[in-house]
Amino acid sequence: MLDGHAHICDPVFDEDRSEVLARAKSIGVSSIIAVGENLDDAFKNLALAERYPELKPAAGLYPTILDMRMAEALVAFIRHHRSALAAIGEVGLDYRVVTDDREKAQQREIFCRFIALSKALDLPLNVHSRSAGRHAVALLLDNQASRVQMHAFDGKASAARPAVEAGYFFSIPPSVVRSRQKQKLVRQLPLSAILLETDSPVLGPAAGLRNEPANLIVSARAIAQIKDVPMAAVMEAAACNASRLYGRVLQA
Repeated sequence: MLDGHAHICDPVFDEDRSEVLARAKSIGVSSIIAVGENLDDAFKNLALAERYPELKPAAGLYPTILDMRMAEALVAFIRHHRSALAAIGEVGLDYRVVTDDREKAQQREIFCRFIALSKALDLPLNVHSRSAGRHAVALLLDNQASRVQMHAFDGKASAARPAVEAGYFFSIPPSVVRSRQKQKLVRQLPLSAILLETDSPVLGPAAGLRNEPANLIVSARAIAQIKDVPMAAVMEAAACNASRLYGRVLQA
């Protein structure tokens, strides 16, 4: 299984990261897309991937960081380390935190830079779109993004439909067991558009408790139950979809 979005570089894992990754491996998690929120995370993810080959490093700028100079520094980092990276992420839009129109415009400008970089380098985008799902999808489509993972999408299924039609993927975290919105989304998404993620250390099956990649099995089990399909069908679809989006790095 692939955990398509986890903040394994988070300091909350510094004391027991090896044990956390061993637990994930024991339930069948073979690869983890290790996303970042800033330049420090990007460097840490590269270093961690040297120690733990199951980690596939990504680099991005969290959408609430409205700093063009930092965005350019991340762009330069991604260009320089392109061969070592699995994805650009996490990047995107966040209209829950950013509510000022001018700041939203700046956020969109930064996101567009990462979309252009994704196309230029042929790297998947690992996209955050909190309270901005419809807007993020529209921006991705307008800029002809092709390799896209929508992480923990919190929008309506109707907002997801154009992204599904464009071949984008939606990763489902363990919080699906306690989120009516995510349950509704899963019902509407075809298995061909679903990936698994944990968003560790958050979005776990229990609110307020540290999440970890071993909980990926919770996501898979919930999807099977919601869609009334065998667990094996979910696992097979998720593995196929992961290969379609991240095949090069999963074979490394």
